[in-house]
Amino acid sequence: QVQLVESGGGLVQPGGSLSLSCAASGIVINSYAMGWYRQAPGKQRELVAVITSGGRTDYTDSVKGRFTISRDNGKNTVYLQMNTLKPEDTAIYYCNAKRLEYYYWGQGTQVTVSS
Repeated sequence: QVQLVESGGGLVQPGGSLSLSCAASGIVINSYAMGWYRQAPGKQRELVAVITSGGRTDYTDSVKGRFTISRDNGKNTVYLQMNTLKPEDTAIYYCNAKRLEYYYWGQGTQVTVSS
């Protein structure tokens, strides 16, 4: 059984930082493209960052230079370091694993950026 468990969300002031973790079980993350998505109220879920099985990373334009995706293969965990957070980053953040026809989601973690 595949499980992706996110943690690290919370309330932070604008300009602050948060680090999200996604602990995977049932899969080996370096065989998958691992992504972080987010969904704000009333908006569609969007891809924020991805790290491929080969280690290539990519980001949506609005977070480039502020967010960093990484993985620890030994811990089978993917991370999203978020710096210089803005109110518009407020959303539920979801971890995703994708390989061929296989597609898995975590339960999500809330990130709220507010003063």
